[in-house]
Amino acid sequence: MSQFGRFGPLIGAIDEGTSNVKFLVFAANTSEVLTYHQISLRRFSPQEGWVEQDAIEILNAVIECIEVTTDNLKKLDINPADVVGIGITNQRETTVVWNSFTGQPLYSAIVWLDVRTAKIVDDLSKTKSAPCINAVAQTSGLPLSTYFSSVKLKWLLKNVTAVQQAVAARECMAGTVDSWLIWNLTGGCNGGIHITDVTNASRTQLMSLRSLQWDSGLLRFFDIPIEILPKIKSSAEIYGYISSGPLVGVPIAGCLGDQQAALVGQGCMKFGQVKCTYGTGCFLLYNTGDSIVHSQNGLLTTVAYKLGPDAPPVYALEGSVAIAGDTLQWLCNGLGIIDDVQDTEVVAAEVDENDQGSICFGVCQQARAAADAMGAACAPLRRLLADGGMAQNGTLMQMQADVLGIPVIRPLMMESTALGAAIAAGQALRLWPTSTPSPPADTFLPAISCEEREIRRVKWEKAVDRCMGWTTKNDYRQEVLDTDEQDRTTAVLPSGLFFLGTALLVIIADKLKSI
Repeated sequence: MSQFGRFGPLIGAIDEGTSNVKFLVFAANTSEVLTYHQISLRRFSPQEGWVEQDAIEILNAVIECIEVTTDNLKKLDINPADVVGIGITNQRETTVVWNSFTGQPLYSAIVWLDVRTAKIVDDLSKTKSAPCINAVAQTSGLPLSTYFSSVKLKWLLKNVTAVQQAVAARECMAGTVDSWLIWNLTGGCNGGIHITDVTNASRTQLMSLRSLQWDSGLLRFFDIPIEILPKIKSSAEIYGYISSGPLVGVPIAGCLGDQQAALVGQGCMKFGQVKCTYGTGCFLLYNTGDSIVHSQNGLLTTVAYKLGPDAPPVYALEGSVAIAGDTLQWLCNGLGIIDDVQDTEVVAAEVDENDQGSICFGVCQQARAAADAMGAACAPLRRLLADGGMAQNGTLMQMQADVLGIPVIRPLMMESTALGAAIAAGQALRLWPTSTPSPPADTFLPAISCEEREIRRVKWEKAVDRCMGWTTKNDYRQEVLDTDEQDRTTAVLPSGLFFLGTALLVIIADKLKSI
């Protein structure tokens, strides 16, 4: 190790999320973040329910983050040559198609939140037999939903002429964001590597959880040609080498979907360990070890990680809350109720009976429902490890501990997702310690009685029941006209917020009345 500087070998991590891109540099020996750079990403909504991003913008943001972070290393008198590997973590399910000869995207990246494929899901549900649909869920671990890459690809193949022409000419490549980035960073049109890892592949609904390969039955079900898909690799091995820029020649050696990366970064490597990331959405992952556990209560079955070509796969149960931090951003940018998302902790703490009057409570109760389902499928949670942007809110963390009735542990170093990608790359290169001490963390202990916890749960579920059915404008248009001002204000909120339930919207409705 003497050839390295004072921090020893360094591992870079590309953290490509829905809202921003970061490139961070970790010291492998200590897991310390030495420097990083971050760029925000735009999202577009050409039609209601459509969510898109510019794949070129994502790529350029990654390249710029690498360049600026490398310059930061020099300013800190750290030799960029000490960066010996790079890991990638990315928003999952978001789908990119591009031309293999020109390198240009054939359409915008369709983001995981996008629901344009609702009709495709509907049609499949009506035209396919129940045993066939059940086989899809058993093989992939995922139910029919607008969420996954399978139906996004099906929509692109059906509706975009450029994609159809590229497929016919055998010039079409498709994949999740990790595949798009790795192909470009390793050379693109000039020899770029078209791969994905098992965690991202498990979110396409096209991979068998058992074989860890594209499944012929699933491909037939969704009518996806295997030729356009990347090769599936483990989460920790050398895929290729950076082809240009300040880190040219450095191997890309780790790849994990963002939620799986957070699981690894939080050190949840044993059966029964659970983490929750509070970001754009809210995601709980429960490590189920080598067991593929299928939930009867709406949880997803997914690959947690496979840390090496010869390493066994580890699986997880996942509970997803589609809208979490995005709601806070909407309150800020859309309604102007708050000036900054960081204000929410102060606002929530000032509200009387905040179990009924804050978005934090809605997120916490949904996380509780997912945790209960996980406990029913496996074993009850003993503690929850928390990370993500919303986890900086101490009120939220205390509410979560109260609602769950177990300790919630929040690391002081909040970059768990990037850390997981760095760990995967470091282990592939045999440069990351096999065991590290638990990082410093804040612990939030339950502060309410079991009786109060149950009262809050019952109130929440009653509020959710009352808002069920308000799913389309046509369904409640006349009802809205006949309701009082408060109900009318609540009803016209963006449809995605109905996932949060009526209880957390009470305070918003009251505030809107005074605007």
